[in-house]
Amino acid sequence: MALKYDGAGLIPAIIQDDDSGDVLTLFYMDEEAVKRTLSDKRVWRYSRQHQKLMLKGETSGNFLDVRKVLYDCDADAVVVRVSPTGPACHTGERTCFYRELDESVV
Repeated sequence: MALKYDGAGLIPAIIQDDDSGDVLTLFYMDEEAVKRTLSDKRVWRYSRQHQKLMLKGETSGNFLDVRKVLYDCDADAVVVRVSPTGPACHTGERTCFYRELDESVV
């Protein structure tokens, strides 16, 4: 079964700490990002903001070393299990999911 990319050629990628199970971040990957992630054993993503392929940690030094990549039953999402070398979030937080949602945000 081949991966199913959306109309923009992207697939959501949940980035998860392999040791703790914590969700670190959510990226989008195009086919090239998936291929490079598998071959380089470091997380690549497609930046929708910059419209280009980027290696996570290239500027910060906080790389995400890949332990394994799983895909779901519909082949339209992936989970990348990683060993982080530093904070996953660009804010310096360990995970991008550090704020609790309440009605004021909705």
